[in-house]
Amino acid sequence: MLKLALLAGLVGFCAAAAKLEEVFAWKEVSYAWPNDEARNEAVKNGEYIRENNLPLGLERWKDKLFVTVPRWKSGVASSLNYVPLSPANKTASLIPYPDWKANTIPKGEEKLEDNAIVSTFRVSADSCDRLWVIDTGVADILGGYKIIAPPAIVIFDLTTDKLIRRYNLKPEDQKADASFFANIIVDVIPGKCDEAYAYIPDLGGYGLVVYSYAENDSWRIKHNYFHFDPIQGDMTIGGVDIQWTDGIFGLALGPADETGDRTVYFHALASTTEFSVNSSVLKNKTIALDSLSYDLYKIEGNKGEKSQTSASVFDEKANVLLFTQLVKDGVACWNANKTLNAQNVGMVAEDHENLIFTNDIKVDSERNLWILSDKMPAFLYKKLNPEEINYRIYKVAVDEAIRGTPCEA
Repeated sequence: MLKLALLAGLVGFCAAAAKLEEVFAWKEVSYAWPNDEARNEAVKNGEYIRENNLPLGLERWKDKLFVTVPRWKSGVASSLNYVPLSPANKTASLIPYPDWKANTIPKGEEKLEDNAIVSTFRVSADSCDRLWVIDTGVADILGGYKIIAPPAIVIFDLTTDKLIRRYNLKPEDQKADASFFANIIVDVIPGKCDEAYAYIPDLGGYGLVVYSYAENDSWRIKHNYFHFDPIQGDMTIGGVDIQWTDGIFGLALGPADETGDRTVYFHALASTTEFSVNSSVLKNKTIALDSLSYDLYKIEGNKGEKSQTSASVFDEKANVLLFTQLVKDGVACWNANKTLNAQNVGMVAEDHENLIFTNDIKVDSERNLWILSDKMPAFLYKKLNPEEINYRIYKVAVDEAIRGTPCEA
């Protein structure tokens, strides 16, 4: 019986792993340089140090898959990039977006261009064919921590690759010596592009910044649910012990009701609890900043032991929240029609070799789930082996991913 149980478990694991299609796999990332001379000059000047370029965030728009490379360390050649999805090339070089100049740090008295991207962690494409980027404005984060520009929302027209708007976050949107903005989620109803809102979590300052596109204005919200759980900050990922204090990090939007409002699901990274609030609370500046709105936030439940999560995304058709599982090397799901607890959470992918630190996930317009894993703890605190595949991007259809889990309707 024991042998049969072990065999069944092995078959189940293989079946789950077979669901994922490996689209990209890199030992170290390269870039589509204008020519060899430009690459050699960048290497010589320390502007490109191959091992310091770690892909972190992703987003799909048509035939482009955007891949961000934050400037954790010196020598990051370009922070906002894309790779074409056809022709298929698993080791494709990253193409800077919108171009090389926008991703080059100014030297001396050079002016930062309005379309410049200093360092971004995550981006979001909306139904209006716009790419929303949250630029931290900081280079060499783990080294000299060079503040090049204030944190900003940068919006591009994906059909023309032209800048639509750059909005610098206001000083009052930030908490001195604490704020760090590494995610952006766009709330827009198709056909009402000018009424869009963006939600930008502050993982270090434990706040949430809301930006109104129509008003070109922003406001900062505070709530106890935005803080990390001190009991859940210790994690072992890929053999690396880490102690993190990251607060509100991942956000996901449920389906819109007849008024255009949605449930906004959110969590701290160093936590296993999921929370929610109706978007009408966030979008109304008067209500959002009123202390009486405190009770309008809801505890959805606990995802279970060792279920710390970075990114999350909601699939409206299945009514399922998908979220990364950092300690478990995978991605999990929860059907929002059910109570959120460990029993109702299903693993849609788990691989202790290839899914170490599932940093970002997205669901595209065709309902494909995209997963990026990058071994980030080892990159930050140890050293990655350049002879091994360190960075992977997978995809799988949402319906296939949740099949056989508690997330099926």
